[in-house]
Amino acid sequence: MIFDATFWVAISFIIFSGVLIYLKVPLKINESLDKLIAGIKNELNESEKLRKETKAFLDQSQLKLNSASDETKVIIENAKKDADAMVQQMKEKFNKSAEIKKRLTAEKINQMKDQAIKEIKNTSINIAVTSVEKIIKNTISKSKLDNIFQKNIDESKQALKKLNSN
Repeated sequence: MIFDATFWVAISFIIFSGVLIYLKVPLKINESLDKLIAGIKNELNESEKLRKETKAFLDQSQLKLNSASDETKVIIENAKKDADAMVQQMKEKFNKSAEIKKRLTAEKINQMKDQAIKEIKNTSINIAVTSVEKIIKNTISKSKLDNIFQKNIDESKQALKKLNSN
């Protein structure tokens, strides 16, 4: 019986397979593959867990961003209201100040007017008295002059008292 090369290859294959089975290589390969599969499953689970955490963090960040945006709008609205109120207060203060200045100016003008009238009256009285004195000195005798002069002085004093009392 002559064995050809195919026979020997088959025998070699059977022996090789037997050695592999005897050394438990398929089990070791199976265990190694199971470990790799378990590692990959763990990595997938971990990545899924990280994805969920990231999504939760993103959602939370988005809520905070929306909240901050709303707060910003509220702050801006409050600032506008405060600014408008401040502008209104400043307008009112300015108007009051202008009104007070206007009133003070009118009072000052009235005081100056009254003072000018008094000065004009006093000057007119002095001129009239001086003129009367000159006329009286030149036309009337000394005794009559003294009587008239005294009478005019008394009348002038009474007139001045009336003017000053008003």
